[in-house]
Amino acid sequence: MEAHDAAVERLVPHRGGMLWIDRVLHCDADGVVAEATVHMHHLLADEHDPGLPAWLGIEYMAQGIAAWAGGRALARGDAVKPGFLLGTRRYQCHRPWLAYGLRLRIECRRELMGDNGLGMFACRLLDGDDEVASANVSVFEPPNPDLYLNDPTP
Repeated sequence: MEAHDAAVERLVPHRGGMLWIDRVLHCDADGVVAEATVHMHHLLADEHDPGLPAWLGIEYMAQGIAAWAGGRALARGDAVKPGFLLGTRRYQCHRPWLAYGLRLRIECRRELMGDNGLGMFACRLLDGDDEVASANVSVFEPPNPDLYLNDPTP
């Protein structure tokens, strides 16, 4: 089973099989560093593959950003709320798979965060000192995410 540090669940709104990061090592106004292990029993794992497809690295990055946003919310005395991954630019992964058992270090550095909730982060996934993947990730943290999550029709 996955072992999540209790602090992760305070920072990130994801639960169960949707929570992919194990712990947060550092979080400040400029960014976050987190860790995650790629597990064979992952929600999207296929036992016939050597790991998770490389494109799933984007979600590891997004959850690192979610931890950053959660840390900032708690520092302000606010509740942690969901945000939205809008997209990515220049996602590059140097491996075809995120191998089972791989211990990822997730680094997300805030490049900009507007008052309107739109943000951009420079993100990297590392295996020790080796860069596994990098991307610029765009996110949206609206003041009231329920307006975007609930059906507005009566």
